[in-house]
Amino acid sequence: MKNLLCLVFMLLVFQLSAQLNIVPLPTEIKMLTGDFTLNDKTTIMYSGPCQQDAELFANWLSERSKVTYTIKPNDSEVTENFILFTCNRTAQRVTNNVTPDLPGNLEDRIAKQAPGEYSIMIAPQRIIVSSQLNMGVFYGSQTLKQMIPGAEYPNGFSLPVSLKGCKISDKPKFAHRGLLLDCCRHFMSKDYVMKYIDLLSFYKMNVLHWHLTEDQGWRIEIEKYPLLTEVGAWRTEADGSKYGGFYTKKDIREIVAYAASRHVEVIPEIEMPGHSCAAIAAYPSLSCNKEKIPVENEWGVFKDIYCAGNDETFVFLENVLTEVCDLFPSSYIHIGGDEAPKFRWEHCALCQKRISDLGLKNEAELQTYFIERIAMFLAAKGKKIIGWDEILEGGIPGDAMIQSWRGMEGGKHAALANHYVVMSPTSHCYFDYGLEATDLREVYGFNPIPDGLTTDQASFIRGGECNMWTEHAPQDQVDSKVFPRLLAMSEVLWTYPDARSYDEFEKRVEVHYNWLSSMNVDFGFPALPVTSEIIAEGDGKLKLTLVPNLKDVKIQYCLQRAYEESIDLPVYADYYEPLHVSSPTLVLLRVKFKDKIYPVDLSRIIDPHLGFAKPITLQYAPSEYYSGGGPKALSDGRIGSKNFRDGIWQAVQGENIEAVIDLQKTTEISSVSSNWFHYGNAWIFRPSHVEYYTSDDGKSWKLLTDVQNNIDEKTPGEFPIAYTAKVDKIQCRFVKMIGYNNGACPAWHDAPGEPSWLFCDEMIIH
Repeated sequence: MKNLLCLVFMLLVFQLSAQLNIVPLPTEIKMLTGDFTLNDKTTIMYSGPCQQDAELFANWLSERSKVTYTIKPNDSEVTENFILFTCNRTAQRVTNNVTPDLPGNLEDRIAKQAPGEYSIMIAPQRIIVSSQLNMGVFYGSQTLKQMIPGAEYPNGFSLPVSLKGCKISDKPKFAHRGLLLDCCRHFMSKDYVMKYIDLLSFYKMNVLHWHLTEDQGWRIEIEKYPLLTEVGAWRTEADGSKYGGFYTKKDIREIVAYAASRHVEVIPEIEMPGHSCAAIAAYPSLSCNKEKIPVENEWGVFKDIYCAGNDETFVFLENVLTEVCDLFPSSYIHIGGDEAPKFRWEHCALCQKRISDLGLKNEAELQTYFIERIAMFLAAKGKKIIGWDEILEGGIPGDAMIQSWRGMEGGKHAALANHYVVMSPTSHCYFDYGLEATDLREVYGFNPIPDGLTTDQASFIRGGECNMWTEHAPQDQVDSKVFPRLLAMSEVLWTYPDARSYDEFEKRVEVHYNWLSSMNVDFGFPALPVTSEIIAEGDGKLKLTLVPNLKDVKIQYCLQRAYEESIDLPVYADYYEPLHVSSPTLVLLRVKFKDKIYPVDLSRIIDPHLGFAKPITLQYAPSEYYSGGGPKALSDGRIGSKNFRDGIWQAVQGENIEAVIDLQKTTEISSVSSNWFHYGNAWIFRPSHVEYYTSDDGKSWKLLTDVQNNIDEKTPGEFPIAYTAKVDKIQCRFVKMIGYNNGACPAWHDAPGEPSWLFCDEMIIH
């Protein structure tokens, strides 16, 4: 009976929320009789310390309705047609990120984890938004905005309008609900950052994790070290142009104050000891070899990091952090700690002496010493540190909070050790990834609490963040990557799991496309708009069916000859029925959704070669992250694109790729080819060579040819490369390919000694 009542309650909440279209979904909604009429005579009042929150709502309402509203203290003489915002006290901090030494028993700790609870009552003559804290009043005002009919349209709405009578009781599941914004790889204007603060607060997200220092740019003014912005904020691009920018202290104070007024805490990230090339470019003495280096203009992980054996490094960082602490009132400072190659430390006399003097076991423990020393300095200033999960590797420093990005295990390990955790695994939270990796449904399915934790242990999971890294996303592309996926993350972090349903959420998102347009958001697609299904038809033909993944998607296509440098200008036709392909064909797609053309190149080569759909045997286990769609990825007729994350490429790390295709009968062949990806900065190298063999029985093999690599391993850029063997008409049944791993990343690489990757797609037999 209890389970039945819960189900009935959930269905009722879903039904009511669908009517009201609120994101994130409130905890409880009860409909009441009678509606409230909002008109130009409505009075807006406040009671308690929430004047600023009431003013923000009144200003927004004035802008959207074209009617000027002012606020006034609660006046008992006003007895009808009013909106009252009321609270008892002001939040002590922006988000009240509670500290590990929070007093009280477990129940108290859980109850106090996520302040922001509020209620809304809408009756015929009054709307009351109430909370214990003004923070809750603000969140209630965001919900109220979304309940006003027509307010979601870009041109606003006309009065009067009616709001359905109801009572809403709401509170967040998690205390830390954030977005990381990387303004280093690509700089973003001050106004753009403030726009994102508005968007975060509208969807009840309360943390802006601001990534301010990187290999490719230092973005924060530090008065004691002017070269950080004079030199470190600017890089020379491959074409010789200068790119960069930085935020002055005045900019930062303005942004922080703007965020605080909207109950968003800005947590700065000052990366250390790695991702520090821009700082070292400005001050070479901070590195182990003290050589002048440029601000990086490529993406990746680089071996030049802060020298841990030189006290000058710590003097520099302490001076920088002193100015950072003065700018940011946040409880935490993020110090990075990720992707710090130890090569320089291993070959640095000062770092090795530090290891010896302190009795450390290795460079991992030296990094822990580095982080702990910084943590102690910040503790003296009343700050705590957050670090990426790599800082776990030499032992968890002090009372650091861990941000777990390499899956869920780092967060689980930290929680078991009674450390607070922010979850942002690549599987659900990396919004720089394409929709083939993480779409709206995938984000909505995220559970920040790792499996296997008790209730007590789970209380250390403070929440989560979606990460917007910008290696491949300048400012004008950020909106389309973050939205609508941020809506899913906001609901994951606010709404309790048993009150969520993706199908119901998806209906509410339809209304929020209008909200996003009205807030000048150039939102993207919620999922890959189209997928393809390929089946063999016999006689060297295949059937290609394009399957729309979204409602109201329009698909257009153009077929062109593949493997030719000169191609015709595309002439598109509307897609209605399957395509039949009998030769290597370049399929060009143009897909529209809500008047937007999908920005990612969906063109694919489809090749009905002799090995297509034939049995294939792999002598390796593909990476779970790069499976290419399954064990038949190398014989599925789809040719991998110039994006190694397109879901077609198959990969292994630190080993060879060996595969055998059974043509099922003796067949005459004239060529064998395979495509391999090369992207040295991502540890992906072309194979050192590829061997092709033939056999009649699958047991005795004859070497067909050994194709050597035709580019140097140092070749920059990211691109596919073909290893092709052309032969005189050979009869065989089985074809074997062995692609030889390049070996460990070489000494010149920024990750020397680390196992490299092999990425392959399609064994093409003609």
